Amino acid sequence: MTQTVQESNQEAKQEQALAGVKVLELGSLIAGPYASALLAQFGADVVKIEAPKGGDPLRSWRKLHEGTSLWWYAQSRNKKSVTLDLKSPEAQEIVRKLAAEADVVIENFRPGTLEKWGLGWEQLSAVNPKLIMLRVSGYGQTGPFSHRPGFAAIAECMGGLRYVTGYQDRAPVRVGVSLGDTLASLYGVIGVLMALHHLKANGGKGQFIDVALSEAVLAVMESLIPEYAMTGHVRERTGAALPGIVPSNTYLCGDGRYVVIAGNGDGIFKRLMAAMGRQDLADNPELEHNDGRVRHTEMLDGAIQEWAGRHDLETILGVLETASVPCGRIYTAEDIYNDAHFRAREMIQRFQLPDGKPIDLPGIVPKLSATPGKTAWLGPKLGEHTKEVLESIGVTPEQLMKLREAGLA
Repeated sequence: MTQTVQESNQEAKQEQALAGVKVLELGSLIAGPYASALLAQFGADVVKIEAPKGGDPLRSWRKLHEGTSLWWYAQSRNKKSVTLDLKSPEAQEIVRKLAAEADVVIENFRPGTLEKWGLGWEQLSAVNPKLIMLRVSGYGQTGPFSHRPGFAAIAECMGGLRYVTGYQDRAPVRVGVSLGDTLASLYGVIGVLMALHHLKANGGKGQFIDVALSEAVLAVMESLIPEYAMTGHVRERTGAALPGIVPSNTYLCGDGRYVVIAGNGDGIFKRLMAAMGRQDLADNPELEHNDGRVRHTEMLDGAIQEWAGRHDLETILGVLETASVPCGRIYTAEDIYNDAHFRAREMIQRFQLPDGKPIDLPGIVPKLSATPGKTAWLGPKLGEHTKEVLESIGVTPEQLMKLREAGLA
């Protein structure tokens, strides 16, 4: 069912987990804005500052509808758009007033940029000692690389992700989404929530949170570093397989589609072999535990591939689901969109664009039982809330008119 912004706004009046938390967003594109997007989805009052001319470049990224990015509608839902030229002293003074009333400021400029404008941590915390400031950058606020511009593609390389992605006989490949950005955003949100808890529960004071894209990537690289430090082992690209954990791979079905089978638990392995009609392998004592199966990786992958190649994908999925063996198709956007489970979990939600056209967005994660997240409105028009927000901090209509005439708002 299509949900209008008005209907969604009515729902949003219910208490939410972050209701009352004021967030000021200074930044653009993904790493900072995605962090504030997550807070906005759970009730935080997010004011996004955009340049008067053009706004956030994300507004024109990828697929557009009537000149506005579909991505924008999703990532900027529940935010208020205020236009200000941060390079101007007049706008900087307004930002300081907004920060004085904010709980959280989120920014993803290159380190030193906000300091140059008089809006750095020292300046803003001086007017609001309880302020929490999330600072997301390519390499962090300190260190020899801190001055460099940073993007997810480079961070994914530096953090080790790019090197282990793909096949060993080809160049490393990109994951397919800007994972470095979103990982940094997630770590940033965790930091904000911890800092808010410290303020409330421990009587602490404000602090800034320094998140580097490269470090956010490195933090999820599992045993990459201890394996090298202890043994000199360098993890390599292994394609679709999960080396050292067997069997876990992608197999070509008889109908030309692919199935992922994760039969790597000892009991699961036995059920997988029985479902394939290979009781001989299920009963082989040498294959009873993972270390033994690792020694026979090639043989086991060959046996599973031979079986998969004789059946179509749907048949394989049916057989393995009956046997309680973890398996799955490789979903395209179309598969996700039509999937009954995602639909039942409300992970595809329909809303209405300003021109009345329907738009489907991903649902909100995580799902809280008492204070769930909501989409109150879609990504706003550029400057849609400038008057409302600036008047709330004492900017008069005459002052706003002068700012607009000067191209500063």
